[in-house]
Amino acid sequence: MNKKDALDKEFKTAVESISNHKEPFPADTLLKLYAFYKRATNDYSRPNSSKAIINAFKTNALFQVEDITQDEAKKRYIELAKEYLIYRK
Repeated sequence: MNKKDALDKEFKTAVESISNHKEPFPADTLLKLYAFYKRATNDYSRPNSSKAIINAFKTNALFQVEDITQDEAKKRYIELAKEYLIYRK
């Protein structure tokens, strides 16, 4: 397995772990995960919350990651997921 495939696999596992987590996340962690995920998947759709303030926070989070690469966003998502889930157990 090459590095790219390994990173993609680890990212997918991290996304599944976060998706399966039942407890609420702190807002700052959730926004970082959101931004890293969107950047990692090259999803440039606009935030679509019914609350304008939530859309504003999400948009701001996206601006903060616009200069990192897709692979860097995957790495940061994985690191944040591991860090959060380890300290929650």
